[in-house]
Amino acid sequence: MQYLSVAGILPPSAKCSRLMVENENPFPLVVTTFGRRVELRLGSGERVIARIKGRKLKVVCGDRVAAAPIEGEKEYLVTDIQPRENVLSRPDSRGRVEILAANVSMIAAVAAPFPRPDWFVIDRYLAAAELAAAAGIVVWNKTDIEASPESARELQAYEASGYRIYPTSTLTGAGLDELAADLAGHTAIFAGQSGVGKTSLINHLLGSKHLRTAAVSDKSGEGRHTTVNSALLSLPSGGSVIDSPGVRDFAPAIERPGQTVSGFPEIEAAGAGCRYANCRHLREPGCAVKAAMESGKITPRRYESYRRLLRLTETFSDRHR
Repeated sequence: MQYLSVAGILPPSAKCSRLMVENENPFPLVVTTFGRRVELRLGSGERVIARIKGRKLKVVCGDRVAAAPIEGEKEYLVTDIQPRENVLSRPDSRGRVEILAANVSMIAAVAAPFPRPDWFVIDRYLAAAELAAAAGIVVWNKTDIEASPESARELQAYEASGYRIYPTSTLTGAGLDELAADLAGHTAIFAGQSGVGKTSLINHLLGSKHLRTAAVSDKSGEGRHTTVNSALLSLPSGGSVIDSPGVRDFAPAIERPGQTVSGFPEIEAAGAGCRYANCRHLREPGCAVKAAMESGKITPRRYESYRRLLRLTETFSDRHR
């Protein structure tokens, strides 16, 4: 299991209230990462390769940095990272925090009829967006393939919970113009299982074949990973997007278990009516969340997703005290 930790510096009330305006920021922007080197986009639009000073400095796509040319060389040197609006990060195999991206204002959870959607993973991407004070959307790709009744129900449930659904197809071009228009002004990250078509979507949004793609494996039904290095790409319609490697499993490593409910807006809203302020919405008496689920206002699967993530967060917290 890989965990993704989301540390949001902005409060939820500030979600998307302040979008990054790249041309007004004097600090170079990290647009590509590869090992201990990065590609920077300067205020002039020029792109340069830069080394990272020291081993403790961890620079990721979306970072604004302090950097200057190295005397006698073509490369720059990154010496510091500017304060981040938020970060997406996960503990590595040794429990150390690995930051994946910074200053993201939108997380697009991408799913498709094939490979079969893991809705619990989609929930966790959307929870990541809520916790990072970013906009969360669902991109339902490959609409040229008929959706199963189960998928149709899940998409309707997300829409009822307030999430925007974007049906798209890179084969027919359906929905791509609308998606591009709504990405304008955002720094978005596309996340989802391997093989759902994230890279193909980004290629169409870019109007180029900038990124490599790979077909879903017929034998396993799972996608082959195609993205090796993170890359932040400017979209012709405005805004930018970070292409991320696909995953087959995912969960946000939330700092405190009590924060888990903030990743599920309909559950958090219903929880305001609970008898106890510290209700975890599990077995406590007078739980308004359980009542809302029983009355059909909250879907049982979304509630189960919250319950699983809460348990996972509690286990993770106990291990790293």
